[in-house]
Amino acid sequence: MKGYRKLFKFSFYVILVLFITMVILFYRFSAPKSDEKIVKTFQKEQLEVFLNYEHFQEFEYRVLRFQKEIDTLKPTVVFVHGATGSCMDFKSYILDEELRSKVNFISYDRVGYGANDTGNVQASIAFERDLLKDLVKDIPKDKLVFIGYSYGGPIALALNEKINKLILLAPAVYSEVEPMPWMLHFYKWKATRWLVPKTWMSASKEKLTHKEDLRKFENNWKDNPNEIIAIHGLEDGIVPFSNSEYLKDQIDNNRFKLIELEGAGHGLVWTEFEAIKNVFLQELN
Repeated sequence: MKGYRKLFKFSFYVILVLFITMVILFYRFSAPKSDEKIVKTFQKEQLEVFLNYEHFQEFEYRVLRFQKEIDTLKPTVVFVHGATGSCMDFKSYILDEELRSKVNFISYDRVGYGANDTGNVQASIAFERDLLKDLVKDIPKDKLVFIGYSYGGPIALALNEKINKLILLAPAVYSEVEPMPWMLHFYKWKATRWLVPKTWMSASKEKLTHKEDLRKFENNWKDNPNEIIAIHGLEDGIVPFSNSEYLKDQIDNNRFKLIELEGAGHGLVWTEFEAIKNVFLQELN
């Protein structure tokens, strides 16, 4: 009996250490980077970045641009990140010389996810849509390309104006298949909320309201006037593939293309870089 107890205690501590390690690593990966770290990251690649803070309503948010002035002969790609997420989620694409030669890049921290305002998330697709509209108001619409990842998908889709192109990566657009992970209870329970890092609090707040918020928009996705490309992994356990199938059922085939990635999960932005880059190159030509 003592041997079983020792084995149980040992196993418990091993699992606990692995869990804590996983949480620390994920937190370090998902935590927003400081301005200094972002600048250094791109300096190492000999790429200049133009960092500034813009305002929408009473909120301030960080914007990354990679050219002093927009080249009006090129499309301007605007990345919209998910939850959790940041302007740096798309670093690999921004650093890619071939992509950079073809487009202007803009990436930004959604309110509540920046290094200085973590936790101040508004949990509203309408708010995010209006901020995005304000951000790009000076860019010709026929040159705009929105790339929305995960929660960023419905934000880009909700801006119901004709642009050059709309690309969705694992978009969370359908309330009926919105999963509610058990880990959300750490945020819901006051006794454990203090354990949740601020950037995860933002994501949890959005997740808890997302299902209801989507119901205000999801029946109107078909009214978006753009050519839409959705790229989705068949093994996505966070935003199920059926989200993109829902769009396929709603939107005319002549305006909607669904690209299925075998074996890909929700982290496809990082794990399927080459496949997604090739789609970008085809669609941006």
